[in-house]
Amino acid sequence: MKLPKFHLEPFLFCVVWAVLAVAGTVLGGIWAGAALAFGLLLILMPLSAIILTRYEDLALERQVRWGLLVIAGLALAVWLNR
Repeated sequence: MKLPKFHLEPFLFCVVWAVLAVAGTVLGGIWAGAALAFGLLLILMPLSAIILTRYEDLALERQVRWGLLVIAGLALAVWLNR
């Protein structure tokens, strides 16, 4: 049985997402971590599906995905420094 090719970029995205959610939990409390983990899930997954089904553009989907993660990180930083 041959294993499928390992794709590093989606793996790194998942790791960064998890680190951001854990950082939100540790620094901002359980609600901040839950908002990051599930909020991104509720926004990001449908948006990725729309981009991939309408445009079939993997580069655009990747840019949107990473862009939303950066925005979530910036929002956490602003919220913690209020």
